[in-house]
Amino acid sequence: MTSKILLENLKIFAFHGVLPEEKILGTYYILNVEIHADLWKASESDDLKDTINYAEINDILHNEMAIPSQLLEHVIGRIINNLKQKFPQISFINVKLTKTNPPMKGEMDGVSVEMTQEFKV
Repeated sequence: MTSKILLENLKIFAFHGVLPEEKILGTYYILNVEIHADLWKASESDDLKDTINYAEINDILHNEMAIPSQLLEHVIGRIINNLKQKFPQISFINVKLTKTNPPMKGEMDGVSVEMTQEFKV
């Protein structure tokens, strides 16, 4: 059986982008992360060691967002790789990263990149 852990609309200030001013001024980003793994043992044991600690997921997200990158794809790739390395029981990861104030013409809520990876466990 598969279970999901969802971190929804995590708002983090960071410095990603190709343009020089993006690396100086920064902006807010919104992260949405979906992780699948078999967590049913924890439903019976009530023991943190039988699940994936979402506080540790949050730490990984903050750590990776603190590393400036030109591309959102690069940030997402690092997030996925680090989550899978830390929690090998993960079978699926989806990360959506939204830049809330992209330096482009027009009014919008943001620009997003979403990437998904499945793993054989």
